[in-house]
Amino acid sequence: MRIALRAAAAKFGLIAVLAAQGVVATAAEVKVMAGAAMRGAFGELVPQFERATGHKIVIEYGAGTTFRKQIEAGEAFDLVIIDASEVDELIKQGKIAGDTRADIVRAAIGVAVREGTPKPDISSVDAFEKTLLSVGSFTYAPDALYGRHLSQAFDRLGIGEQLKTKTKPNPLARVAPALAAGEVDLAIAGIPTLLSTKGVQIVGVLPGELENWLVNTAGVSAAAKEPDAAKTFIKYLATPEAITVIKAKGMELPLGR
Repeated sequence: MRIALRAAAAKFGLIAVLAAQGVVATAAEVKVMAGAAMRGAFGELVPQFERATGHKIVIEYGAGTTFRKQIEAGEAFDLVIIDASEVDELIKQGKIAGDTRADIVRAAIGVAVREGTPKPDISSVDAFEKTLLSVGSFTYAPDALYGRHLSQAFDRLGIGEQLKTKTKPNPLARVAPALAAGEVDLAIAGIPTLLSTKGVQIVGVLPGELENWLVNTAGVSAAAKEPDAAKTFIKYLATPEAITVIKAKGMELPLGR
């Protein structure tokens, strides 16, 4: 979806979007399922949006794969902002209205350690491999899309079996907190997800052939209770105010936007 009113949003921000939208006086409660990478940005953006519109955004954070399964099982929602591939699958199933699809952000997969600890060498694939084999333990989210790709990469490198004793898998939302709490020595996840937790420092992005970017894409439920408010929130995420926060939280705009 080419987000409507983008030119107006770029010039006048949220006020122009809402005025042109003709936002209704009745406040809506919008149920949102969002990838963990959005937590940091939404911590600032959601309160701003709620104050400007009167709408209430109720968010659950997690992995796109988990949300897709919940939706396939019949869970109600108004809006998802999750991995692009999961949104596309739900559009194929008729769960999401295809004309509401909008790429929101992209983020690199990165490596982090606890604040105050030495940063290991991940400058090359070989260096990254040696670092993983040398740490006491590390965590990532194998059920998330990036986690599935990472598991496959470990097998291609021939270290999958060796890493099993060092790996402490976690749900995506627990990867960074587990590192900050000292449960593991190293964590791998989207950089915004890692930055959303205090006590964590970024080492860098995955090197070489392992480099991976995730695109978080929005889509409104085909059976949304509050479709108009959900669409208004999507438009808000294209305003200059929102883009400034998004970039400050370690994310970038999708290519071509």
